[in-house]
Amino acid sequence: MKSKVQFRLRVYRDDAIAIGPGKIAVLEAVAETGSISAAARLLGMSYRRAWMLVDEMNKALVSPAVNTAAGGSHGGGTALTPVGEEIVKHYRAIENAAKLATAANIRALTRLLAP
Repeated sequence: MKSKVQFRLRVYRDDAIAIGPGKIAVLEAVAETGSISAAARLLGMSYRRAWMLVDEMNKALVSPAVNTAAGGSHGGGTALTPVGEEIVKHYRAIENAAKLATAANIRALTRLLAP
């Protein structure tokens, strides 16, 4: 059996998760695909769920993380704003810093797992 360590950073605004792993995954998928529906398919979630994550996050921020353009003859599209790009950058930096800072403790814990 293989062990896995996963950090689950969540930033709350009141009782709601403003920034968390699911929202970061959606932001990264939107950046990759250029659309919320394609991001949802990539992540194996419904469009409604992906849209709700984006909408919750946008409402919790001082300015939106994602901008959408309505469809039309040339189609619509979705892109991260500079705020969205910053959120992903800082979130991933925090994860990496946490992994580095806790590496020795993680090794010690995983050595205690059954083979």
